[in-house]
Amino acid sequence: MSATTVGLSMPDGRRAASEDKFAPPRVEIERRADGAMVLRSPMPLGDHAPSVGAMLEAWAAAAPDRVFLAERPAHGGEGWRSVTYEEARRAVRAVGQALLDRSLSAERPVLILAENGIDHALMVLGAMHVGIPVAPVSTAYARPSKDFAKLRYIADLVRPGLVFVDDPARWPAALDAVDFGGAELVAGTAPAAGGRRCTPFADLAATSPRAGGAVDAAFASVGPDTVAKILFTSGSTDLPKGVVNTHRMLCSNQQMIAQLWPFLGTRRPPVLVDWLPWNHTFGANHNFNLVLRHGGTMYIDGGKPAPGLVDRTVANLREVSPTLYFNVPRGYAMLIDRLEADAELRDRFFRELELIFYAGAALPQSLWTRLEALSFAARGEIVPMVSSWGLTETAPMATSVHFPIDRAGIIGLPGPGIELKLVPADDKLEMRVRGPNVTPGYWKRPDLTAACFDEEGFYRTGDAALFADPADPRRGIVFDGRIGENFKLLSGTWVNVGALRVAAIAAAAPVIEDAVVAGHDRDEIGLLVFPNLAGCRSLCPDLPADAPVADLVAAPAVRAALAAGLARHNAACGGASSMRIPRALFLTEPPSIDANEITDKGYINQRAALTRRAPWVERLYAEPRDPAVVATTPL
Repeated sequence: MSATTVGLSMPDGRRAASEDKFAPPRVEIERRADGAMVLRSPMPLGDHAPSVGAMLEAWAAAAPDRVFLAERPAHGGEGWRSVTYEEARRAVRAVGQALLDRSLSAERPVLILAENGIDHALMVLGAMHVGIPVAPVSTAYARPSKDFAKLRYIADLVRPGLVFVDDPARWPAALDAVDFGGAELVAGTAPAAGGRRCTPFADLAATSPRAGGAVDAAFASVGPDTVAKILFTSGSTDLPKGVVNTHRMLCSNQQMIAQLWPFLGTRRPPVLVDWLPWNHTFGANHNFNLVLRHGGTMYIDGGKPAPGLVDRTVANLREVSPTLYFNVPRGYAMLIDRLEADAELRDRFFRELELIFYAGAALPQSLWTRLEALSFAARGEIVPMVSSWGLTETAPMATSVHFPIDRAGIIGLPGPGIELKLVPADDKLEMRVRGPNVTPGYWKRPDLTAACFDEEGFYRTGDAALFADPADPRRGIVFDGRIGENFKLLSGTWVNVGALRVAAIAAAAPVIEDAVVAGHDRDEIGLLVFPNLAGCRSLCPDLPADAPVADLVAAPAVRAALAAGLARHNAACGGASSMRIPRALFLTEPPSIDANEITDKGYINQRAALTRRAPWVERLYAEPRDPAVVATTPL
């Protein structure tokens, strides 16, 4: 085997705008005889806090009056409710005392069923401060039209001693249907809703911890290997997996980010306007903890990338100019039209911005280009856009872009302390990760834990990568889809689902919001299309504003736009069967989170969607051709 170390210097003008933000990108590469490679950062991982609570204690001492968290009032009204670092510290210690008084422990964790909010944050921090794990659960599992199977499974697996609910009135059917094993119910708002007995969260926050007493002793006992969270991730299986997150994982990951993005410690403290859900690693471990690590301020965004809810995000961005902005591609797609149509909103959004970050799914290049144009119009310069890659099991950052890039898809290089092994798998290279940010396993599932690590202790991710420039690894790596998503046509040709999906979305803008790629063991690729309703309506001025989805996607202008966009894509790919899309079919039902078709962050699970949409796949390929199928030919 052999090892080399390479560094990177940027040849274009982006370097001047970004060189003071990032650590110099360097990578060591160990090449093995079996074709595998191990990538490492030559930068050693620095010292980091032993626990999340230690970061809060540090900032409460250093900047006690600085606003830590802010949110809109729960029942409307102007302005923001906020807590400072010292106020948060006092509340966290009070909550910690209240939980210890109830004899909660690693065997009796806290389960959280709540949207993002200050009380939610204080409950999480209070539990972790005294060594009690928290298990935040997606509120989508508690929606009234569901059967609550996932919520039942999680409740039985976690066996919580306490359940925190933001507002019981929002989830009455779930609370009635799911057996939480007699756990105490604590409510942030409306504690008496429906006659249900609830303890007000305010009671916990008013508990008086004793100096030098149980809270101090419990906090002192929390260390790197203490379990901080159980985060649930859903893949192609029916039931979620509980990923153990230790304090070492969370704190080391923030140290890695701080070393790769040193500007976080030299500029003003970060300001975020952020909606990403705290039951996911992106919103909670990456974004929330980044604010806490650097003594910043998080404005909790009650909006989401969904019709109507995106208006809340826009209203918040009219008031607060973030220094960093994090979102998923679906979120940028919904926000960018507003920014292009409103110069005042655009200028306020970009005024203080140091960095634009996307993750959770691949960003179409068309969105990348539009964001760059907007930032240049607002600032006279391009705000750097970056991404990273990781999973719930890696806390989450495993690779990070910490150098200027000019296109979407690049996911950077391994962070300090991380080893990234690239292992040949069929026609791809599977990414496997080892480091202090990697989970020790799955909660109460030793079978899953044993299967997820290879013989060297690397976590098997199932994700694939390739080099952005095969002749020069210094340029970083590109996400190459899921190993299990790709398939072969009858010709034996492999189809790269991840790359094809992104290309199709970009080519057929504005009528595609997302897509499922079909064609396994068939002669050609087909596309199941989730329509972009706003884009479709913009092409149909004669239809009523509330026209059903079926009428929109049947409109000649919408079908023509899809056909023309995919025809341009087919022409650009030169007729290659691995990229050419001869047929497509609009879907009228949105992707289902309960059926694992989509995550809260907007990533489409191709395998689950194809299974659930099997009748539509058959319709897509039926002969004679179904009239609803859109045929495409190269222009």
